[in-house]
Amino acid sequence: MLKRLLDIFVSGTILLILSPLLLTVIAILKLTGEREAFYFQDRIGFRGKTFKVTKFVTMVKDAPNLGTGDITLRDDPRVLPVGKFLRKAKLNEVPQFWDVLVGKMSLVGWRPLMPAGFAEYSPEIQQEIVKVKPGLTGIGSLVFRDEESIITKAGAEGRDLRGCYREDIMPYKGALEVWYVAHRGLWTDIKIMIATAVAVLRPGWTGYSSWFADLPEPKSNIIRQHLGMCEGG
Repeated sequence: MLKRLLDIFVSGTILLILSPLLLTVIAILKLTGEREAFYFQDRIGFRGKTFKVTKFVTMVKDAPNLGTGDITLRDDPRVLPVGKFLRKAKLNEVPQFWDVLVGKMSLVGWRPLMPAGFAEYSPEIQQEIVKVKPGLTGIGSLVFRDEESIITKAGAEGRDLRGCYREDIMPYKGALEVWYVAHRGLWTDIKIMIATAVAVLRPGWTGYSSWFADLPEPKSNIIRQHLGMCEGG
């Protein structure tokens, strides 16, 4: 109950404070790109049920069926000019505070994925994480805040992009999401929200790792390099 009250209070307050900015973004999107402001995408959520997540439009229509599909690269050609700014500033995710307000999501939890992405998790991970609501942010979102750069680096090395997603990113992301389910609580949520705010202001910051006990360590070398845990190839 306390978590839900926090969700309502924080999401409602942020939407109210940011309403002038949000209205401006909506107007700009309506006048440019696809002439649409919002994009509603199927995601897997609480108890494994599908729901519509709300985002600002940042990519061309039918983007999941073009190019690299549900995998987004850095400087992805499917991203619209205004969308590049929104994605870099993470403003494209702000409409999801509405999803939190109405109860589809929580402020903190595991990051909801499209069905194809969710299917990359092992059945054991799937069964564990759907016990709680997905979140606007979370420990997995913190670690993989710049996931696009990992995929782009793998592509530059000649690796299969889907293979990198399946073999490097998803196992560790899943381990982090399971960690959250096991350690969830008000204090954990508050620390994750504070860490998210710091990460927004300081891109590339990884100091959050010392805030949480017993975080799983990645086995993948490309993930370890991304997190500054090892040097070289």
